[in-house]
Amino acid sequence: MLYHLFTWLNEYMHIPGAGLFQYISFRTSMAVISSLVITTVFGGKLIQVLQNKQVGETIRDLGLEGEKKKQGTPTMGGLIIIAGILIPTLLFAKLTNIYVIIMIVSTLWMGAVGFLDDYIKVFRHNKEGLAGRFKVIGQTGLGIFIACTMYFHPEIVVRQNVASPTSTKPVEVVINQGTGEKTYAENVKSSKTNIPFYKNNEFDYAKVFKVFGLNSNVLTFIVFLVVVVFIVTAVSNGANITDGIDGLATGTSAIIGVTLAILAYVSGNVIFSDYLNIMYIPNSGELVIFAGAFVGACVGFLWYNTYPAQVFMGDTGSLAIGGIIAAFAILIRKELLIPILCGVFLLELVSVILQVSYFKYTKKKYGEGRRIFLMSPLHHHFQKKGYHEAKIVTRFVIVGIILAILTIVTLKIR
Repeated sequence: MLYHLFTWLNEYMHIPGAGLFQYISFRTSMAVISSLVITTVFGGKLIQVLQNKQVGETIRDLGLEGEKKKQGTPTMGGLIIIAGILIPTLLFAKLTNIYVIIMIVSTLWMGAVGFLDDYIKVFRHNKEGLAGRFKVIGQTGLGIFIACTMYFHPEIVVRQNVASPTSTKPVEVVINQGTGEKTYAENVKSSKTNIPFYKNNEFDYAKVFKVFGLNSNVLTFIVFLVVVVFIVTAVSNGANITDGIDGLATGTSAIIGVTLAILAYVSGNVIFSDYLNIMYIPNSGELVIFAGAFVGACVGFLWYNTYPAQVFMGDTGSLAIGGIIAAFAILIRKELLIPILCGVFLLELVSVILQVSYFKYTKKKYGEGRRIFLMSPLHHHFQKKGYHEAKIVTRFVIVGIILAILTIVTLKIR
């Protein structure tokens, strides 16, 4: 809103300083500061409201140290994170930008699914919360929305070199310095995405069926749709499972958010994208403002969520965070980097899958279930081994930083 207001003031009234809102760096800084203020100042007031309403977490007896002390700690704190993301985004981002619109919808969508789950647990006193199938339906619905919008919306394009112009829109002439061959840089609809360790770091979803001699836009869309739905479901569930000890999901998510902000900035900047030889995505630079608000919200929430936590984010926050990360990576066409970037989420999710699968297999084969880990998810395994949860969180965050650096490094690996 402020972006549009100051753009108008700068254009028609020439107010000194109004032009600052044209710079993404300035608006991102303001989004980070605003988000931190909202989450730290107003977050405390929301916690008091939650305490007065007795919106407390019910802790299952898992035999973990310090577990009983957390009984009754306010939950649904994800509302603080969502407010810290959306308010700065609405104030400082360009609200007509399709990428920003998709991120706002994704935040509200998964936040609503998580809120419904928390509401059933807290106010209906049902420990199971929202049935798993309904969570999957919500995640699948968001994946379908993102895939359809990206594939069919005319403003979601990438800059590519073509042999000859395909439209009447202005194009950039590119001359190969070695061969003198002339090509044209043009914004086109594309099914390509970035992938590390592959030629030009680009992969075209259309190639999946081309190896079988099939070439169809419908088949390409189906492949893209399946990938997007899978990523949204996996990352949101991974974030949800990671949110098991104080500050773990929030801390690792903040690191992921910073990395996504960097990737969005270079992808939306024609100079940096050309230097790094990655896909230039016009208008995607606005996502940096959203990423700034996201990082500010996560860091601000840590003020209350770090050990010992004064509030838990609940599924309202964890499902929203996972959905945001997945949607953001897909929009900047870095979704195939998620196994590296979200490695902590992946480890947590895989540890649960392996534990449950192995237990069922051994119970069927030997009549008695056996376990790979002392407890799953993985952070509980280390708690059972006697590590303090603050130390576990710190070490997982360090791993998250290493994975974030590796993700950025892959941009230069051919």
